[in-house]
Amino acid sequence: MTRSRSTVAQALVRFLAAQYTERDGVRRRLITATWGIFGHGNVAGIGQALVEYPGLMPYHQGRNEQAMVHAAVGYARQSNRLQTHAVTTSIGPGATNLVTGAALATVNRLPVLLLPGDTFATRPADPVLQQLEVPYAGEVSVNDCLRPVSKYFDRVTRPEALIPAALAAMRVLTDPAETGAVTLALPQDVQAEAHDWPEEFFAERTWTVRRPRPDTAELDAAVRAVRSARRPMIIAGGGVKHSAAEDALRTLAERVCLPVATTQAGKGVLPWDHRCDAGGIGHTGTGTANALARTSDLVIGVGTRYTDFTTASGTLFRPGTRFLNLNITGVDAHKQAATLPLVADAREGLTALTEALGDHQQHAVQWIFSKQDWQERTDAVYAAPDPRARPTQIQVLGVLDSLVTADDILINAAGSLPGDLHRLWRARSSDQYHVEYGYSCMGYEIPAAIGVALAAPGRPVWALVGDGTYLMNPTELVTAVQEELPIKVVILQNHGYASIGGLSEAVGAERYGTDYRRRDGGGGFTGPPLPVDLAANAASLGMRVLRAHTVRDLREALADAREATVPTCVYAETETADSVSGAPSGGAWWDVPVAATSTRPSAVGAREEYERHVTARRRHL
Repeated sequence: MTRSRSTVAQALVRFLAAQYTERDGVRRRLITATWGIFGHGNVAGIGQALVEYPGLMPYHQGRNEQAMVHAAVGYARQSNRLQTHAVTTSIGPGATNLVTGAALATVNRLPVLLLPGDTFATRPADPVLQQLEVPYAGEVSVNDCLRPVSKYFDRVTRPEALIPAALAAMRVLTDPAETGAVTLALPQDVQAEAHDWPEEFFAERTWTVRRPRPDTAELDAAVRAVRSARRPMIIAGGGVKHSAAEDALRTLAERVCLPVATTQAGKGVLPWDHRCDAGGIGHTGTGTANALARTSDLVIGVGTRYTDFTTASGTLFRPGTRFLNLNITGVDAHKQAATLPLVADAREGLTALTEALGDHQQHAVQWIFSKQDWQERTDAVYAAPDPRARPTQIQVLGVLDSLVTADDILINAAGSLPGDLHRLWRARSSDQYHVEYGYSCMGYEIPAAIGVALAAPGRPVWALVGDGTYLMNPTELVTAVQEELPIKVVILQNHGYASIGGLSEAVGAERYGTDYRRRDGGGGFTGPPLPVDLAANAASLGMRVLRAHTVRDLREALADAREATVPTCVYAETETADSVSGAPSGGAWWDVPVAATSTRPSAVGAREEYERHVTARRRHL
């Protein structure tokens, strides 16, 4: 067996450069780049290896470790989970900063490879800088924080252990039913240790991304359920996009005449003006989709996790509703106590179901739904009759809606924008709507836009952020400038946490601590908003900034930004955090427990309202 001598870090870089995925006959490189911030835990290991083999692995310099994971996740999502990036950090705070990003990746079932440095395996000195001392377990380090948020975790304490660990990592990254964050913790001394490696370890390896077909018995039961249903509907989730099953979904919906409602992750699987598209479902959904859900006797869930926003905390569907869940993971296929699981790849399962149903439409009792009322309500809140007025947040979306094409990609994650977008945005293509709402992580948008721009060069990529989200994580703007990526960042300034402020008011917490004002003597906040200029901040980080004071300014600025070839920020003052969003309600509840006892009238009233809603919650058995 031929062997070559190199360090562990060098071997890992060579190995990663030779890994590929293949699905539907198309072969792609799996790890296309590595993000890194270097410190004493990885600079002499992975850092040196990237210098050793500059032609094998492109490198991107990040400013915050969590943000680097978000960029990798954005890239992976835009690549339909068939490609991703690696992220390397030093030990200590560099490693623990990965935890939030790892949780986001795993919650959303998106692959990312994490390579945090670790403390010395040989323990030449104990403790070393940034080491967490655990009296009862000498082998524990801060990297163990990544265990519960990783789909696979290993600590490579010997050079020869890299081979099985690296192979296991690739297996999980490329498994559509198991993928998420994968962590290989790398002690800094082991990274720099030399070893004689078998050349076979560096040979190109192709990982087939499987498309499992449905079990015959489960498919037969599914067909019987659809044939016997009087008012069936589909809820499409992100699994439809991951499987590239949009055409298969459209074929089934059109042939059988099924309405399709979408989760946050699934929005866009049908164009907004398709006759079968009913819009978003659940707490942030449309009145159209939620009305269908309340009268449906069979819900066909495709690639959805059924979060509380989708089910309106268990209050949306009527008693006796049956659930037919098509999902590549068994745990998701059995949710809602589904008696009709269909464990399969979304595209294969939809195709098999359509074929097995045959000409079912001719014999089914069809039902008709209309989107006209909801579209009229959307037009009304999008409208900005006075071009000289300051725009509302929804009017910003309305202006942007009038400018984009199917080529544009919108990214958002937190605040009041996800609700407005889910209810109102008119998605024109399957990948236009990129809202991370599994973890709803403030600070995701800007780094994710960078990842998406790397995966989809030449397409307009928009990061929509409120002021609260912007302040969480603006530093990757420097990365966009350094990489010369013409992302478009829209900052909406409303001087506070508008979404959580509204929720605080609804649960009797009286918007405490949700706006940006100076403190008063009683522990509260008063006075005018703080004199914070986020546009100046973005400009100081190298962004080209366009300020929009009116609706007319906004239209000109967004049109300018869309055509820009450099990173550009559009800054707009909108309504204050004391105001509500203004989006029409979809009429679905969300369970946030309210104080059971209180001396304050606002909390007492909120509790009464809570108890009224909670009685409608049900378990589907």
